[in-house]
Amino acid sequence: MKYLISGYIGFDNFGDEVIAHILSSNLKNGGAEKVTLISSNPEKTSKMHGVFACPMLGFLPALIESDVLISGGGSLLQDVTSLKSLIYYLLVIYSALILGKRVEIFAQGIGPIKSKFGQFLTKIALKKISKITVRDMDSKNLLESWGIESEVINDPVLDLKLEQKHKIGTIGVQLRDFKNLNDNFLEKLAEEIAQNFYNKKIQIISLQDTIDKDICIKFSELLKNKGLHNIEVKSELSMQDVFETISDLECLISMRFHASVVGIKSGVKTIVINYDPKIKSLSKMYNIPIIELDNSDFSPIRYYSN
Repeated sequence: MKYLISGYIGFDNFGDEVIAHILSSNLKNGGAEKVTLISSNPEKTSKMHGVFACPMLGFLPALIESDVLISGGGSLLQDVTSLKSLIYYLLVIYSALILGKRVEIFAQGIGPIKSKFGQFLTKIALKKISKITVRDMDSKNLLESWGIESEVINDPVLDLKLEQKHKIGTIGVQLRDFKNLNDNFLEKLAEEIAQNFYNKKIQIISLQDTIDKDICIKFSELLKNKGLHNIEVKSELSMQDVFETISDLECLISMRFHASVVGIKSGVKTIVINYDPKIKSLSKMYNIPIIELDNSDFSPIRYYSN
């Protein structure tokens, strides 16, 4: 069988690249004749994952050649990022359906989809797909409300067996730019870290430099203004760099889903910052502390500083 994988690939986003690597490796090990990833950077993607890759706007020849389209994982079918993004991933799915290809939705977090037009297009597409797996109950419940069956499976990164390393006493802060992450929240977060971890090294971790790096640098300056000096901004990280950096930490305060997952699986004391429903689901699944963007309750930081 020849497989084409559609995902948020080639944008140097840690979580999506790990999922692409796991999925393509599993398919190859399972005897797939050919695996192709749709990517914004096909040359880099091909080298990184050891499979074929095609451009995002030039996927049709690869789709015609393939037997199966796999859409996922991650959060592709949502319009919080943009309606344009949702329509693109649906376009790939609709193209496969029109060509009579088998389509699978793999370990996705479905939604939020706020636009009626986006909901309409998504419902029609998903009702024509026989195999849908989602990574959380909220996604399953949403699909059930639409009359669509699905199966809940773990996000692939949750199934990784990661080394439980000796912790080096470093505190990690993983941030990403987001519309509700305002200066007031960052100021209060910096104050809490300065008060509770003043004697620790602080690593501020960027997982997707185009989105994370500027906010990480800004936050490092806030910490310096609070009197902290043992601060390092970690950027331009490979997948292996991320695993090694996070697994060494004593405590991780994290926004991104997959950074939090790596922390949890590595035995790191993990606090999540809730900017998306998938973060709340992860907090419930593993019973880990959560900080809301819209209030001033930073008690999880105080708890873990003891």
